[in-house]
Amino acid sequence: MNFAALSDDWRYLLLGTFPDGPPGGALLSLILSAVSGVLSALLGLALGIALVMGRGRALQCLRVVLGFLRAIPVLLLIFWIYFLLPVLFRIDVPGSFSVVCALSLVSGAYLAHGVAAGLQAIAPGQWDAGAALGLTRWQVLRSLILPQALAVMLPSFVNQWVTLIKDSSLAYIVGVGELSFLSTQVNARLMVHPAEVFLLVGAIYWLMCSALNLLAWAVARRSQPHFAR
Repeated sequence: MNFAALSDDWRYLLLGTFPDGPPGGALLSLILSAVSGVLSALLGLALGIALVMGRGRALQCLRVVLGFLRAIPVLLLIFWIYFLLPVLFRIDVPGSFSVVCALSLVSGAYLAHGVAAGLQAIAPGQWDAGAALGLTRWQVLRSLILPQALAVMLPSFVNQWVTLIKDSSLAYIVGVGELSFLSTQVNARLMVHPAEVFLLVGAIYWLMCSALNLLAWAVARRSQPHFAR
């Protein structure tokens, strides 16, 4: 294998045309993953609380919506947002926006169930103790339950963000210049070194995901004292 043939392309794979142009390559993959990670965390937290606190028909509808988002492929949701919204609302939907929306919705649906499980893992006596102090159910959730549950949920959040990095590669299908998209450009130009190109791209994804895996391990280790108590 001749990795020296990629000496002029590694920077393009990492950054795209940045700083002379918009971010691309691995940098854009990280940006898409980071934005989707923040939005999915907020969405998952809100929907997870709704799963625990909701009642009646609203709760049933929420479960149906979350089940639907968890069941459909991310790629299909990207297609729907990118191609269907312009037809329905006569608006231009950028590829990056459609990818972030799809990743945030699907990841948020998965995180919602993790949040709900984390909240339900707290001993019921905590809720009773808060009620005995005269706190409302929402006050107990905010002041007693949620701070304890966050320590349990954080490793799951980080693991879901690792998945987001890998799923960001689906952005190539709508022409977003992230790492997978640029790797196909480099491969089309070189023609004779496909193994080297995609081994390098796989190594970059592995490094990014491994860094987040280490973070997940550190968070889990730091959370161990909470379980001991």
